Amino acid sequence: MENFTPLSALLGGALIGIAATLMLWINGRITGISGILGGVLFPVKTDALWRILFILGLFSGALLFMLVRGAPIELAPQASPLLSIVAGLLVGFGTRLGSGCTSGHGICGIARVSKRSFAATLMFMITAVITVFLVRHVLGAGS
Repeated sequence: MENFTPLSALLGGALIGIAATLMLWINGRITGISGILGGVLFPVKTDALWRILFILGLFSGALLFMLVRGAPIELAPQASPLLSIVAGLLVGFGTRLGSGCTSGHGICGIARVSKRSFAATLMFMITAVITVFLVRHVLGAGS
């Protein structure tokens, strides 16, 4: 982790918390990105407009950051395009299987004291720790 500052992490976490709270207060909705995107891809009701605007807001936030910074953040891919596609599909499948993503369970669900979200977030964390251990210490990659 290069250039990590506790202040930027605190600010980012606070903004996420404020956004999730406002979404619940104003719309009565949980800010789970997989559910919001799922409602755009497979609309159930006539509430697709706010979902589309939310997703566009995610992208526009990144664009605004780029404009303020004056340049895009340079990222070096850590995996092949094929591996990235497979990983993305697995993540998408997992969010459907787990009835939500990390943002839905870890931020909003825990804040609502949802037992299901506590269990899901615990499993996310355990799986992440095991994956990092296997990739870095058993396979010797990513060090």
